[in-house]
Amino acid sequence: MNPLEIVGRTPKTNCGECGFPTCLAFAAAVCATGVDPQKCPYIQLEGLVIETAGFELEDASRQRDLALVEHLKSKIAEADFKALAPRIGAEFSDQSLLFSYLGQKVELSKEVILINGAEPEDPRDQILLYNYVYSGGGRKPEGEWIGMESMPNSISKVRTLARYCEEPIAKIFNAKKITEIINQAEHAGGERFADSSATIALEFLVLPMLPQRILFWEEEPEDGFPAKTKVLYDRHALDYLDIESLLFSSERLAERLVALLS
Repeated sequence: MNPLEIVGRTPKTNCGECGFPTCLAFAAAVCATGVDPQKCPYIQLEGLVIETAGFELEDASRQRDLALVEHLKSKIAEADFKALAPRIGAEFSDQSLLFSYLGQKVELSKEVILINGAEPEDPRDQILLYNYVYSGGGRKPEGEWIGMESMPNSISKVRTLARYCEEPIAKIFNAKKITEIINQAEHAGGERFADSSATIALEFLVLPMLPQRILFWEEEPEDGFPAKTKVLYDRHALDYLDIESLLFSSERLAERLVALLS
């Protein structure tokens, strides 16, 4: 039995009486670590068989993500895609939304997401894209750029951004020629812009209404300065994605750049 089956036996009210913040977190813990299912006072136990052997925490995390994907699908089930399309910079065609994601073609319907014609392997991509659609659009980008540290509830996110986005980009950029970086950045939806302070300044349309900027300074060994990268966001970015999804979009941008340049 997997977490999704256990969630189906709970009231799905996230009451917290089991000691976990959500019913899904409780279900994942039951499968992954053998937590007693009776910690939920309301669970339906009839016919319940728990097998935890071979079920790793990574599997539980994936099951949790897949459950969230299904939840987000239900959230957009009644959305008017035709009316929604211009608000998020998408095209409406054959009951689907068409738009770009890091230079890749996305086709999103109420049943499935295709990226360059294939279903994404990582459910977090689906979560990000469904969240983008579920946002319903917001204020258009105005070209006022801020760092993640200027966003609410971002203290821990700033460290994660540095570790999984800014530092890997700085490392790979520092090892490549500027012309190569610029050429490969185009494949991820990026283009160069003028910035007097940075060695390279690139702007990416991660999603149609979600531009992100990368400023890169090459290392200066004689002065003891390592290579450095700074990611900037339009100040209305959180109109389109929650901060977790925004952070993941930057991690995905970093992964795509590293892959293109490796």
